[in-house]
Amino acid sequence: MEGTKNDFSKGSILSNMISLAVPMTLAQLVNVLYNIIDRIYIGRIGDGATLALTALGVCLPLITMVTAFANLVGMGGAPLFSIERGAGHRDEAEGILGNSVTLLIILSVILTVFGQIFKTPLLRLLGASEDTLPYARSYTAIYLMGNIFVMMTLGLNSFINAEGFGKTGMMTVVIGAALNIILDPIFIFLLDMGVSGAAAATVISQFVSALWTFRFLRSAKADIRINFKKLRLVSRRVKKMLALGLSGFTMAVTNSLVSMTCNAALQRHGGDLYIGAMTIINSVREIFSMPVTGFSNSAQPIIGFNYGAGEYGRVKQAIRYLSVILIVYTAAAWAVISLLPKFFIGIFSTDPALMRVGVPSMHIYFFGFFMMALQFAGQSTFTALGRSKQAMFFSVFRKVIIVIPLTLLLPHWLGVNGVFTAEPVSNFIGGAACFITMILTVYRRL
Repeated sequence: MEGTKNDFSKGSILSNMISLAVPMTLAQLVNVLYNIIDRIYIGRIGDGATLALTALGVCLPLITMVTAFANLVGMGGAPLFSIERGAGHRDEAEGILGNSVTLLIILSVILTVFGQIFKTPLLRLLGASEDTLPYARSYTAIYLMGNIFVMMTLGLNSFINAEGFGKTGMMTVVIGAALNIILDPIFIFLLDMGVSGAAAATVISQFVSALWTFRFLRSAKADIRINFKKLRLVSRRVKKMLALGLSGFTMAVTNSLVSMTCNAALQRHGGDLYIGAMTIINSVREIFSMPVTGFSNSAQPIIGFNYGAGEYGRVKQAIRYLSVILIVYTAAAWAVISLLPKFFIGIFSTDPALMRVGVPSMHIYFFGFFMMALQFAGQSTFTALGRSKQAMFFSVFRKVIIVIPLTLLLPHWLGVNGVFTAEPVSNFIGGAACFITMILTVYRRL
């Protein structure tokens, strides 16, 4: 342990969490701006704005799928990286980082080729109508060309944060998002590229972020750096990384499946207008979920490091802090959203019809939002401790076993509102099950 930077086995647990959580939460906020800013601008392009905004909602499951594969590597490698680093096994930690780089490159190429070939049937499957398909196809074609930059940024930034360089991890996202905010109006309005311009701005921005991330992990500032000699895949190492990463991967994939199912159900029971409303609701959820993700991610390297160092009392303390902070925050967020739904919808669109269906839908969707905190607290603990089976199970349980069936069944009794009702029901059941299991199987045994 001697000479190791950012030794999380020393000092206040809460101070360590906050020192990571603040920059990581700001990074999450800025990261959310990538897609949010696109939607805000697209919602104001004039004629066809609502259709274009709806098309971005149709593309969301594909974008989420890219995130899923980045999580497979980043969220699979980073916790193992933290554990090995905490145990003083620096050579193995370096090997995990090198293999992660290789996997990210391979997976991004496969996704790009597959997506370009099958994008039209995929978009139809995701709920694109004849009116929204041209917009969705234009956005997807360009976005997929920059897929490798998106995956490298998301996947490798997990390792920067795992080393304790929260501010540097924040800058990774800030640089790209700031550039995206500048380029969006230029490409969308000045060059009159519309939806295609939003995709082009995103790809260029992610390219710059990827360069920044790679450069830092090759520099002397990093505690453990990318070593080109460690890029060759080692099956034993890759199996462990992918097994643990299946939790984050499954969570993102199931999010994509849920979005696909929701879009299809909304198209069947409500039409394009309701898909537009769900696009806005998802945007609001991304904004308010950002601190939850930031604090959860900040706790994982601390929990993993202390577990690897044998400091089990500090692991339990970190779990307690994480749980309380997330529950208090999500309860406050629920109150704000419930009081100001028109304000948040108005950020993205001034269409009266969209406002009319969006307000009641938002009230339903966010009911009991605080229960989501229990899912994140349990999920983060399982992942940080390398318990891949439990982490993956609860990812599947909430989304696949609860949300998707309810999304298909409830509209038969509740109409289009049934689609929005599936989310709060899953939060109550899935959140409680995940958190209670974590307490009984992990927390009490530490």
